[in-house]
Amino acid sequence: MPVEIDIAKVASLARIALSDEELRRYGEQLGAILEHAERVQQLPTEGIPPTSHPVPMTNAFRDDVVTGSLPAEDALAGAPEAEDGYFRVPPVLGDS
Repeated sequence: MPVEIDIAKVASLARIALSDEELRRYGEQLGAILEHAERVQQLPTEGIPPTSHPVPMTNAFRDDVVTGSLPAEDALAGAPEAEDGYFRVPPVLGDS
């Protein structure tokens, strides 16, 4: 059962100006997407539990390990400006 969507109205609501060619092309693309979604809905899924992922997910991150921090001199070595062991940056909130 095809679904009719007024592409021009949706574009207007989104404040997107589309040419006649774009309206035609997007209408065809949306129609193909909706037809595919309809075919997917017809698949026999009885007895299949819903999932958010088709395969089990595993954490690929390594365990956190506490290590020493970067020495201040090394961190400041690439800074454009440094002063008294801190990064020097322009004021953000005023002339203080």
